[in-house]
Amino acid sequence: MESPEVIVEIKNGGVKHDDTPILTKIDLTIRKGELVYLTGRVGSGKSSFLRMLYADLPLEYGEAVVAGFDLKNIKRSKIPMLRRKCGIAFQDFRLLTDRSVAENLRFVLKATGWKNQDIDKRIDEVLSDVGMLHAKERMPHQLSGGEQKRIVIARALLNTPDLIIADEPTANLDHDTAIEIMSLFKEIQKMGKTLIIATHQADILEEFPGRVIICKDKTLIDTKSEKEKLELTLNFDQE
Repeated sequence: MESPEVIVEIKNGGVKHDDTPILTKIDLTIRKGELVYLTGRVGSGKSSFLRMLYADLPLEYGEAVVAGFDLKNIKRSKIPMLRRKCGIAFQDFRLLTDRSVAENLRFVLKATGWKNQDIDKRIDEVLSDVGMLHAKERMPHQLSGGEQKRIVIARALLNTPDLIIADEPTANLDHDTAIEIMSLFKEIQKMGKTLIIATHQADILEEFPGRVIICKDKTLIDTKSEKEKLELTLNFDQE
């Protein structure tokens, strides 16, 4: 049997921000269909690592291939193509507040080259996937925080990406809503998607088990046991 397709492959990678080293000596392989948590204390480099994956921060040294794109040698003109392969669910929503849910999604599809006759169908598909078809004509301010998170996830799914990247998707949500959002991510994983979710919430890791990568001491640590996961996560700082 063939091994699952590799979605992320990093060898001895390093990330800087404003000339300050953030992460060094990164060695990591993530395969298709995995649920991977990226966790660690506040300021440990979680968001910087995610930004590197979709070429918002450069890979300073080493090798990295994400969804088939060589990050070390990627041309600026190819970065939009990489980002179509990486559905990104931002922590701060980044919804256009003067447009309806449907118009927010339409904006993305038009910007990424979809034909007009296919756009409405695709909007309905992703909204159905996240249980928000009923809200397509609502404005963002008419939605709860959890509903807006669902729209952000729908937007991330628009271009049928290989990889979903989510930065603190359950931050500032009550426990029940956070569980709903994580249940949605588990359903997306069942579609064959690879998920990398940054979180500092140990209860999420316990309730929805997955592979856990720790940002610590300016590198990434791939945990090997449940005991190690708990030891490294139970005392995280709160945002």
